[in-house]
Amino acid sequence: MYARVLVAYDGSPESRLALDECIRLAPGPTTAIHLAGVVHDPSLYVLAGEYVPEIALGDDEARVDADIKEAAAQFTAHGLSVTSHVVVGEPVTVIARLVEELDIDLLILGHPRSASFALRWWRGSTDALLLERVRCSILVAADPGR
Repeated sequence: MYARVLVAYDGSPESRLALDECIRLAPGPTTAIHLAGVVHDPSLYVLAGEYVPEIALGDDEARVDADIKEAAAQFTAHGLSVTSHVVVGEPVTVIARLVEELDIDLLILGHPRSASFALRWWRGSTDALLLERVRCSILVAADPGR
């Protein structure tokens, strides 16, 4: 069994699948479950020439924090203990950093199957980019019905 699991969560239906997969794994009481929500780094918008008001950034952080609290409550309802992390930055970078800092054994991600292959290749999906960045097992949760 995995000793340290990180679930990447952004409130999307795909990331909800990642929560469900973690719960289905039925980690034991000694498994450390971490839940990560990412607030996108505002400097990316500033570099693109857009001004991002401070209040908008606060709204993003409040939304991510609320999503993480809701997700943590789902784990608690299933008798699981979870440590939540709300981090600011580019998702691939901050998730990879958390994997390293927390010595994660398993990273669980949701995956949107609805995006076309060409679009995922052109843009680079988060899960594909993380495959190259992390040195742990990755479970990619996807809706089997799609």
